Amino acid sequence: MNLLDGSAGGGQLVRTALTLSAVTGEPFRMRHVRRARANPGLQAQHCAAIEAVAAACNAETDGVEVGSESFTFEPGETGEEPDEFGGQVSVEVGTAGSVPLVFDALLPLAVVLDEPFTAHLEGGTDAKWAPPFDYFRHVKLPMLTENGLDADATLKRRGFYPRGGGKATLTVRPSSLDPVEFTERGARESLTAYSVAEESMAGDDVAERQVEAAPADADVNTEYAEADCSGSALVLAAEYEHANAGFAVLGEMGKEAETVGEEATEAFEAFEDGDAAVDSHLADQLVPFLALAGGEVRVPEVTTHVETCIDLVTEFGYDVTVEDEGDTVLLSA
Repeated sequence: MNLLDGSAGGGQLVRTALTLSAVTGEPFRMRHVRRARANPGLQAQHCAAIEAVAAACNAETDGVEVGSESFTFEPGETGEEPDEFGGQVSVEVGTAGSVPLVFDALLPLAVVLDEPFTAHLEGGTDAKWAPPFDYFRHVKLPMLTENGLDADATLKRRGFYPRGGGKATLTVRPSSLDPVEFTERGARESLTAYSVAEESMAGDDVAERQVEAAPADADVNTEYAEADCSGSALVLAAEYEHANAGFAVLGEMGKEAETVGEEATEAFEAFEDGDAAVDSHLADQLVPFLALAGGEVRVPEVTTHVETCIDLVTEFGYDVTVEDEGDTVLLSA
């Protein structure tokens, strides 16, 4: 059993370990889960990811509960009856634990699925410390589907921080991934501002005010949604000739709606001034796909998330290298 140290990072290490364990068939035990965080141990979102991935690959688990700082995960054997990988699961993440982050753990399983797998999740679709649903749906997922991934996601209800209550479904089908080649972004083909707010905020024009600072050439998509609590989010989704990039900001108590738009636009403009092919948040999310399919990705910088994710994939026998090229960094596998 692979013994992993989870102290150097957060939930990303849990999700990546689950993915690679399911793909390789190698069981693991992770200790010191999120030890450096203010609230160490597994949180509801991480338990939900474990439950969902375990359902997909017929895994046995131990120690999976909120607050646990160690757990084990032992996947079944793929392709052998009755352990065919696939099926469906319904999981309540609880509170506003991120639904898109749970989906992240499931996407790479496409390479070992014997039949489609569908996950019905309830939790936070637009939550703190996580990419909003529109980032997942309009930035990340389209890039991966163009690289051979057969998957789609459906949003049924928004769930904002702190109460959650959102509902979304992801279906992943057996797929063969092409090498991940995002080294040049090419010319920008579109820019869309996805601005959403809970329906009670319509009287204050929150969704419209969030996009006031958006670039003049951006297409605007505003929405007011039924949800269990107030909240808002803005995603600037840029589609380039060879890659996508996204810039997301959540509305928060005390933050003006106009400020949300200004922060997202500043991040977009800073990205356009550089030469990276993908944004810094997408960089670490692509590491598992690099490990599994090979390729190269040009990213703005090596963040702590990128560094710890690369360290973890090496524990499963994969090699992702980092080459500093001055104003960008090239990740290769």
